[in-house]
Amino acid sequence: MDNTPHAVSAPDSSLHGQAPVPWPAMPLLDDGVFSPERVKAEREQAYFNDLYLLAPVAYFVLGLDGAIVQVNLVAAELFGLVRERLGHVLFRSYVHEAFRHDFEQFVQRVLNSSEPERIQLQVRLRPGVREAGLPVSLLGSADPNGQALRLVLEQAEGKLAALERSEERFRRIVHSAEEGIWEIDAQALTSFVNPKMAHMLACQIEDMLGQPLAAFMDDEGRAILERNIARRQDGIVERHEFKFQRRDGSTLWATLATNPIFDSGGTYLGALALVSDITAQRAASERIWRQANFDPLTGLPNRHMFLDRLQHEARHASREGACLALLFIDLDHFKQVNDRLGHEKGDMLLRQAALRISERVRSTDTVSRLGGDEFTVILAGVGQLGGIERVLQELTTALALPFVLDGDTAQVSASVGVALYPADAEATDTLLRHADQAMYAAKSAGRNGYSYFTPALQQAADLRRSTVREMRLALAQEQFEVHYQPIIRLCDGSIERAEALLRWRHPLRGLLVPADFIGFAEANGLIIDIGEWVFRQVVRQARQWQDAHGAVFQVCINKSAVEFRCDAALYQDWGNALTRAGLAPGAIVIETTEAVLLDEARQVADRLRQFHAMGLALALDDFGAGSASLACLKRGDLEVLKLDPSLVRELGPGDAALAVCVAIINLAQGLGLTVVAEGVETAAQRDLLRAAGCDYAQGYVFSGAVPVEQLSAMLAAGRRF
Repeated sequence: MDNTPHAVSAPDSSLHGQAPVPWPAMPLLDDGVFSPERVKAEREQAYFNDLYLLAPVAYFVLGLDGAIVQVNLVAAELFGLVRERLGHVLFRSYVHEAFRHDFEQFVQRVLNSSEPERIQLQVRLRPGVREAGLPVSLLGSADPNGQALRLVLEQAEGKLAALERSEERFRRIVHSAEEGIWEIDAQALTSFVNPKMAHMLACQIEDMLGQPLAAFMDDEGRAILERNIARRQDGIVERHEFKFQRRDGSTLWATLATNPIFDSGGTYLGALALVSDITAQRAASERIWRQANFDPLTGLPNRHMFLDRLQHEARHASREGACLALLFIDLDHFKQVNDRLGHEKGDMLLRQAALRISERVRSTDTVSRLGGDEFTVILAGVGQLGGIERVLQELTTALALPFVLDGDTAQVSASVGVALYPADAEATDTLLRHADQAMYAAKSAGRNGYSYFTPALQQAADLRRSTVREMRLALAQEQFEVHYQPIIRLCDGSIERAEALLRWRHPLRGLLVPADFIGFAEANGLIIDIGEWVFRQVVRQARQWQDAHGAVFQVCINKSAVEFRCDAALYQDWGNALTRAGLAPGAIVIETTEAVLLDEARQVADRLRQFHAMGLALALDDFGAGSASLACLKRGDLEVLKLDPSLVRELGPGDAALAVCVAIINLAQGLGLTVVAEGVETAAQRDLLRAAGCDYAQGYVFSGAVPVEQLSAMLAAGRRF
């Protein structure tokens, strides 16, 4: 049997004295949109280019700057190029110096002509090397879109000699190609494979010859193959992904770009396929898909997939005239588990909770993790409340049982909110919001239970909106106040810093702390206006204290994550305000959390750079409360680290909590950071932190947040703690 593949039929090669059909146009995405039509055009181009890849003549595609952007196998071998890593190589660098002017004029003729152009010149096979030129003939044609130049290169020798040389080179390339090449006859039996193809399937070439293509596939691949064989006999060029079985039992995912072969009379002889191993790419794509749709901790669908399935189930229920129930589950007291046992044990609890929830619903129901300790369940096709009640009771009972966490035991409970489709809402976003409100009603009722969405919960939502309206009025009527909590330098007890803390003196409800209203402000965007007001107040007060007590006095301001995501224009005047006030660099410290520092959103990174450029210092607040805190310390613009109160609360002589604090303090100071301990409530905690070398501390053992006049009096009196 002749083990050389049939020549691929290239479109009217110039070797036969005719101008080649130009390569297909490269689809332009000038509007930046990948429409279905353009995706289809790209695929068709890929199929066509695969044919040229195997053609026994040298083909090139040049960009408008003359750089080589695509070559076939023969061209790559001729010029010593690596097809997958072309880099930025100009074709003219291969043209002999004496012919470069002629080549430039040839390029201009090609780009301005609707017909192919030809030129005789000399090339050097290695750019920049002084060697005799190789006489060649170039046939060029412009891409119909005017975005590329197509070149066919043949050596300027006799047509027959050139063809023989090209075919000899082609045979050599085929046997050493990095792509698999597989030829089958009209009965789909293997008539040729190159060594790469045999290696890809962990076979010997002789073991593959005469074998049907289907012998190397699983059932799914065979079904696709049957359809493709019929289409190839119709002359259709296609590319498909197939799952092959290697002889060692492992899986090979590959794309086959097939080209039908016909004799001069039009009889179908078989097909030639270019085979590319995409096993790694497919695994990477599957991994990316899972990362985009599944929670890495629990393996449950994440928020993205949950919303998609909720839409799907709602549409199905609407068509069938059925109902569904949406359960919003929040674990009670989960934060205490993290604080007491650490985040690793907290993660173990979340995985076990996910399993308990999944085991108590049907396999057709959807359980997802939205984030943190929040889960949702979509109960599809529910016919009566009795079935929902049973699930709710089983869920709350199961989640209230103790969790065994690698030697430790923890106990939480669950608050569950229920919203029904379509009774409570027809829009899925409204349904989710209603389930969330019902969950908060369950928490308000004492936790460890469930609550259905009712109109009363909607009234509570209306109350929250009215609170926001009151806050706007409060901002206009100056009902907000800034109180300050002193930050004590531990080595001598002096007050060198303070944290600014917002208060709302409500005309009816009295003095409110941020926990009573900041969440409403963040949800409605009012936090931006409030943050602007606080900044102006703090700058003015910091200048007064600087004048009275020296340039070293610093004031810290907490910033919400929402404020880091807003438009940079909102902060343009902050730098001018600092300059006008004449504050020393670093006099104002912006406090934020690790969630913000690790946020990869462009707006967040821009805001951090903007604040740093203004001369604002940056502090990492609540360090130790999150699982990724150490990654934040690598930031070069971080100046202050504030230990979370959970690290300070259980400090005792010689215990593990103290050892952790000492390690963090030493690490932070080694990185040039100033360390502030928050939540210091006892003299013993203060003394331990002082002995550990902590720089500063704040907490009720010194003072709570006080009005500005009271802190000013402390400073004037030189108060020490």
